[in-house]
Amino acid sequence: MHTGPTPVTVIGLGPMGRALVSAFLDARHPVTVWNRTPGKAADLVERGAVAADSVQDAVGAGRLIVVCLIDYEAVRAALAQSPAEWGDRLLVNLTSGEPAQARQMSRWASSRRIGYLDGAILTPTQAIGTPSATVLFSGARDVYEAAREPMGAVGGTAVHLGDEPGRASAYEVALLDIFATSVYGIVHAFALASAEGIAPERFATFATGIGGLLPDMVRRFAQQIQSGHYPGDRSTIASAASGITHAINTCLSHGIGAGMLTAARSVIDRAVADGHGPEGLARLTTVLHESGRP
Repeated sequence: MHTGPTPVTVIGLGPMGRALVSAFLDARHPVTVWNRTPGKAADLVERGAVAADSVQDAVGAGRLIVVCLIDYEAVRAALAQSPAEWGDRLLVNLTSGEPAQARQMSRWASSRRIGYLDGAILTPTQAIGTPSATVLFSGARDVYEAAREPMGAVGGTAVHLGDEPGRASAYEVALLDIFATSVYGIVHAFALASAEGIAPERFATFATGIGGLLPDMVRRFAQQIQSGHYPGDRSTIASAASGITHAINTCLSHGIGAGMLTAARSVIDRAVADGHGPEGLARLTTVLHESGRP
C-alpha cells in the first residue's frame, strides 16, 4: 500500500499545466513532467520536478497522472505513447473540450482498465493552489475518492458532479457560453458607443451597472426554468424585441456588424410568433430547445 505524498505526473506545460505543477510541488508531492515541446521544464526542475524523456516514462513515474493539453486530440496523441498496462494508476484529464469528447475519453480509459476522471478548471492560473480555485470533476465516485487527496493541492473547492463523465465538460461549455458571449457583447457595445462619439471611460461608468444586474437575473431565470413559469412582471419578450431592434438599426447605420444581435432577435421573433410575447425572458430557453436551432 502506498504511503506518503502521492507521486504525480503532469502532462502538458502550458500556463495551466505549469500552475498545476507548482501547486503539487508546493504540497510536497513528487512531480514528474512531460511536454511535447522540450525546454519548458527547466525552472520546474530547479524547484524539484523531474522531466521525463517520454510519455511512457512520465506515466510510469506517477500514481496520479494529470493531463492538461490544448485539446482532446492532443490528449489522445500523447496517451497513445503511454504504457499498455497502467496498473492502479489514475488518470485525471483537465483538458478543456466537449462533453462527447470526455465520454469518448472515458471509454478509452475503461477499455484499458484505467481509473478516469474528467475535470473542468473554472479559475485562472493565478488562483491554482489557493482557496479561490474551483475544479469540477465527473467520473466514477471511487476514482474521485482515490484522487481527492492529491488533487487537493490544486486548492479551493472541488465538486464531484457524478458518475457521468461528460458532466464537468457540460458545465464548462455552458459557462464558456456565458463568458464568450458576454465578452463579445462588451466589445461590441464599446464599438457602438464609440461610433456615437461616447468616450470609453464615460461609457464604462454606466456599463458596469449592467453587470450588476446579472447575478440576480441568473438566479431568477433558474427558478423560472425549473418551475416552468415565466412571469413578465419585470420585462417581457415583446419589449425586448423592440429594444434589440433599435440596437441593430443603430449598429447597421454605422456599418458595425450585428450578427449576434440579429441571431438573438430571430429567437425573440420566434417566441413572439408562438404567443410568448407577454412572458419573461427566461422563456427564450425553451424556445431554443423547441426550435432545435440557434
